[in-house]
Amino acid sequence: MNGLLKKTLSNPLSLAGFIIILAVLMLALLAPIIAPYDPNEINVKSILLGPSVAHWMGTDSLGRDVFSRMLYGGRISLLVGLVAVGISTAIGIVLGALAGYYRGWVDTVIMRLVDVMLSIPSFFLILAVIAFLPPSKINVMIVIGLTSWMGVTRLVRAEFLSLTEREFVQASRTLGARDARLIFRHLLPNSLTPIIVSSVLGVASAVLLESGLSFLGLGVQAPEASWGNILTDGKEYIQFAWWLSLFPGLAILVTVLGYNLLGEGLRDALDPRSTSNK
Repeated sequence: MNGLLKKTLSNPLSLAGFIIILAVLMLALLAPIIAPYDPNEINVKSILLGPSVAHWMGTDSLGRDVFSRMLYGGRISLLVGLVAVGISTAIGIVLGALAGYYRGWVDTVIMRLVDVMLSIPSFFLILAVIAFLPPSKINVMIVIGLTSWMGVTRLVRAEFLSLTEREFVQASRTLGARDARLIFRHLLPNSLTPIIVSSVLGVASAVLLESGLSFLGLGVQAPEASWGNILTDGKEYIQFAWWLSLFPGLAILVTVLGYNLLGEGLRDALDPRSTSNK
């Protein structure tokens, strides 16, 4: 693990991604300590004030401190991203392992299901599903997770198809190892490379999806803050209250960039064929 971390952080771009993610996570976790105001406190005397010493990122249309709401909104956006990726990764691992190990009709059924899911644009699929559910962060987590597992499934299946032909798997099978032991002791640990990379990159996609849904009013609902619904508040006042759109937009951009940079660095560090490892 230390060697992997050293390889990843030796790349300046992945190091920058790691620092960005660490900073965002620390700010989100320490929001109750760092936030100077209650994020939901309404103050009619401070409506739409620009950035100042008292309000670093200004205030919104209800006089709420944008900096405080950004900190708490980061907690929601990152939580939704991480939980959604956890759900999609778990589903992808199970289905990919079944398809790659048992092959035959099991593989055919699972991969045709993957093809059907991939034929529908993911964002429109999520919109169609979430339209029948009450908007909430729990539903957003579940829906994103249940509609984002296809990539992991294909990656795990490909790894299992390759690994089942290796000598150490054939030897274990000859010695009488059961399917569960082969899958969990031999195949799955050796398939972690694409899973880790896909999960890191998946968080960035999930944060974008959550922000988009909240922006459209289908995600996290007010007064609870997320970067997406802070952007929604800002669209009506963008001509004279630019800070309401600028700061949440930058937060989403920087966070997604950080996860993408770290994901690319992990892929290079874990891939023995990468030029950086030669």
